Amino acid sequence: MSVFNYEKDSDGIVTITMDMNGPVNSMSDEYLPALCESTQKLQGESGLSGVIFASAKKTFFAGADLERMLQLKPEQAEAMFHEVEAIKAEFRKLEKLPVPVVAAINGAALGGGFEICLACNHRIAWNHRSVQLGLPEVGLGLLPGGGGVVRMTNMLGIEKALPNLLEGKKLTPEKALQAGWINELVDKLEDLVPKAKAWILANKGDEAAATQPWDVKGFKIPGGKINSPKNAQLASAAPAMLYKQTRGLLPAPVKILDCAYQAAMVDFDTALRVESRALAELAVSPQAKNMIKAFFFDLGKVNGGASRPKEIEKTPTRKVGILGAGMMGQGIAYVSAMAGIEVVLKDMSQEAADKGKAYSKKLLDKRVSRGRMDEAKARDVLGLIKATDNDKDLQGCDLIIEAVFENMALKHKIVKETEQYLSDDGFWGSNTSTLPITQLAEGSNKPENFIGIHFFSPVDKMPLIEIICGEKTSDAALAKAFDYAQQIRKVPIVVNDSLGFFTSRTFGTYLDEGGRILTEGFHPVKLDNLGKAIGMPVGPLAVQDETSLELTRKAMETWREMGVEDKWGEAGNTRRIIKDMIIDNGRGGRAHGGGYYDYPEGGEKTIWPGLFDLYYNENNALDDADVKDRLLFRQVIEALKCLEANVLRSVADGNIGSIMGIGAPAWTGGFLQFPNTYGLQNFVDRCAELENKFGERFACPQIVKDKLAANELIA
Repeated sequence: MSVFNYEKDSDGIVTITMDMNGPVNSMSDEYLPALCESTQKLQGESGLSGVIFASAKKTFFAGADLERMLQLKPEQAEAMFHEVEAIKAEFRKLEKLPVPVVAAINGAALGGGFEICLACNHRIAWNHRSVQLGLPEVGLGLLPGGGGVVRMTNMLGIEKALPNLLEGKKLTPEKALQAGWINELVDKLEDLVPKAKAWILANKGDEAAATQPWDVKGFKIPGGKINSPKNAQLASAAPAMLYKQTRGLLPAPVKILDCAYQAAMVDFDTALRVESRALAELAVSPQAKNMIKAFFFDLGKVNGGASRPKEIEKTPTRKVGILGAGMMGQGIAYVSAMAGIEVVLKDMSQEAADKGKAYSKKLLDKRVSRGRMDEAKARDVLGLIKATDNDKDLQGCDLIIEAVFENMALKHKIVKETEQYLSDDGFWGSNTSTLPITQLAEGSNKPENFIGIHFFSPVDKMPLIEIICGEKTSDAALAKAFDYAQQIRKVPIVVNDSLGFFTSRTFGTYLDEGGRILTEGFHPVKLDNLGKAIGMPVGPLAVQDETSLELTRKAMETWREMGVEDKWGEAGNTRRIIKDMIIDNGRGGRAHGGGYYDYPEGGEKTIWPGLFDLYYNENNALDDADVKDRLLFRQVIEALKCLEANVLRSVADGNIGSIMGIGAPAWTGGFLQFPNTYGLQNFVDRCAELENKFGERFACPQIVKDKLAANELIA
């Protein structure tokens, strides 16, 4: 039986229902033969009135076979080019049929799935929340190579097409209709194919309905060609803006821009070939492999619950208590209330608790002002938050999260005072970023119900939660924390206990190495620029100002009291910086009036001039390439150590945690994926060079050498 079911009705309308083997329709090995068979039959069909492409699956079409794409080798780029060209040739046969072709979109049509739709003359979609439309390939290091760039550009014009392509936008049917991506909506699924047939019959014999705009003689692209005077500013500004966003590290957006420009200059079929060549080059690039691995496979594993105990039944959090209404606590309260959870936000004073609740009101007011929420809904969400200074209001919480200062004694005291108010099946979560959960749980009467739930700031924007299991943490507590994280729409990674866990421990190496490079005499502005040049969101000095040098000082005091100040490497350089910056000069970070940078009111931040007096040496011999690799390799090495020591439970958690929690450059695919495409032998060799030049902290972890000897990847 064909995977494309071909049926012709009495009106001469052929409905091709895609029903490929497996759970979804995709560009598997079955796809091209099935497409060729269908187009060949259509070309020979007599009495044909029109064609409908429909799907027997819940999704319309899922796009490329990414597992297969992940295995592509550089020498297969040419074969990839010819395969894509073959698919496009079939699309062109569809476009040149003398009858209209309609896409009846019953589910998600993303990437290659939406490219099928773009090759149809008319697009009708079911208006349902499960239906998403778009070309999101850029997020996987690829471009829409089945004609997506060329058709979107010819359909909308380059100015309107570029944001959709470069941002990989996914739209609901209603928004897709407004954007001109589709032509009609139906409210009932059962009306979809009948609506398509009705449109075909209404346009029977109309040559215009059966002809794509770009195949009409004299067609002009909306908005004009890229080299027209009205597009001169776009043509010159877009590449510079793109470089500012990608820093030259992501080839896919550059290729998309080039293909769109070409589509707005050369003839349609030539533009399609340019696009095919660009996709073939991207598909075998290390950046694409890394991004496909991270954002499709690893993220799929994490969100799919690979780290969650399978035997524990899923349970929602009904009432959450949050202790501490400061920056973290108020953010946790907001995201919890947004998920419909009853929240008790408790602080030492009613005034402090009210101030914490006011943060949620500010965010909700902003949503209302932007039309993203109505006032009644905003009131309902805010009404879920009870601000209080009374411990008894915590009675019946099935989850309490403490979000107070990083002080072991304080956290123990709070547990002892408030744990009694948990419901019988309640659990305790500590929003600590560094303190070991096993030791924190010593203050609890039920250490099996104690777990780390590490949020990232700002909580309402950062997508990740790091869940930390202590030595006595039960599977039930882990399942509860995992379910809560997904309930508030966060991505949960699960790690084992350790000082700093995975994210803080690894992120700390970026700050430490930046501090070392600074005190070696390197120019501070150049240092931060090189941090951004490897793809980190901001440089090491700028980010330390935001997280606060003062916070680092307090953390080191706590670690000193615990006897672990130098556990993950000699911290003498950090102690020197704390003395120089805070003790001698009162420079504790942005929240303390300034740190490495000055922050003039209403102006741009600038490097504090005192840094040059303290550290800068214009005769320092540090090489830019070494500086960049030091900043990147320190973090990668620490992530590998976390995997080696079983702090990380899985490679997927490590890659997603490093990207979403630390800001690992997207092109790396995460810190554990990076050595795979860098080359394990190359990684071992570069570590040896850095270790020889800069010290044993760059020694290559044994796990890499073991994988190399076994001819395996870190997976």
